Amino acid sequence: MVAGEPSGDLLAGRIIQGLQQHEPGVVCQGIGGPRMLAQGFESWHPMHALTVFGYIDALKRIPSLLSIYGDTKRRLLAAPPSVFVGIDAPDFNLKLELQLRQAGVPTVHFVGPSIWAWRYERIHKIREAVSHMLVLFPFEEEIYRKEGIPVTYVGHPLAGAIPMQPDRAAARARLGLEQGARILAMLPGSRSSEIKVLAPRFLQAVRLLQQRDPALQCVVPMVNAQRRAEFEGFLRQYPVANLRIVTADDVAPAARGDGEAAGNEGNPEGRGGPAPVAWSVMEAADAVLVASGTATLEAALFKRPMVISYYLPTWMRRIMAWKSKQQRPYLPWVGLPNVLLRDFAVPELLQDDATPEKLAEATWTALTDDANAARVQARFTALHQDLLRDTPALAARAIIEVSSRGSV
Repeated sequence: MVAGEPSGDLLAGRIIQGLQQHEPGVVCQGIGGPRMLAQGFESWHPMHALTVFGYIDALKRIPSLLSIYGDTKRRLLAAPPSVFVGIDAPDFNLKLELQLRQAGVPTVHFVGPSIWAWRYERIHKIREAVSHMLVLFPFEEEIYRKEGIPVTYVGHPLAGAIPMQPDRAAARARLGLEQGARILAMLPGSRSSEIKVLAPRFLQAVRLLQQRDPALQCVVPMVNAQRRAEFEGFLRQYPVANLRIVTADDVAPAARGDGEAAGNEGNPEGRGGPAPVAWSVMEAADAVLVASGTATLEAALFKRPMVISYYLPTWMRRIMAWKSKQQRPYLPWVGLPNVLLRDFAVPELLQDDATPEKLAEATWTALTDDANAARVQARFTALHQDLLRDTPALAARAIIEVSSRGSV
């Protein structure tokens, strides 16, 4: 197995649990993170060595990435595994999967690249490299079947980790927030580049919102001290009243322990592991102002009205357009909830539309329109049910089947 990001480590850790239940004594090796290691995984290289943030970081890391790739390929070809599972990280894993499949090793890839939005032609490389695809979203199954690629829809693990019925009161109690307050969750992204461009816009939007409601409270979860320091720098530039930054240490101990005790049945690290602090913040909020990404799906699973936003600098847009040979995605939607529902269920304010004024106006509706909140809740509940599967068991069965066939 090779996982290159924390999200992939989360997925892989759950898959290993499923494999161990179906095949006691299974040996899992490769590259992984703490959740995989907790399941007895043997990692040849630290997972963070593969984690790349943006094109500039990727260019700086080329020598080390090539070294890790070469070492991993040599190990796998010298002692071929029964099956190789690449979790996301398509640039690294699809290249490796092609080499292994050509050498006779069955390959499984979990988390399909977003070919439905960018660079559909990658489907041809996937067909050559992958024996079997495992996909997170139901509409992806049809895409791969149409292209003659064996595929299994396994659901999204987040759907099993986040409760079907969120408990706003319990989340506010965990965070020490007022039960009757109007609360906005602000998630300007987990990457430095995202905070740099989105935090100023989001903070100015909240300042406008507080002109309408001076009592409005804003809660901002931060993944680590570095991101918090970066955000606080913009907060000094654009001060906001009633704003609270929270980290994992700010959540009550019950929420950091047993997932069921915290009200998050089957949290992402399994029983006894902590749920992300952002989950408590979204569960406690009346609405969410969020950067486009996985957090939008999490907010949808918590059934919260939201406004999705993103901004890419001009040079980044040019690189993406050059690399993908596209000026924009194939689909009219960017946010995952809208992509899955095939509709603008929640607003998307991107690029030049991501102004403080437009963000404030859309967020005010998300905060105050009860009829809209009820519609969003109903649609997101149906979405949650569609995504809810026994992901570890389904993925494990597919991997074991590919392994037992020995076909490539």
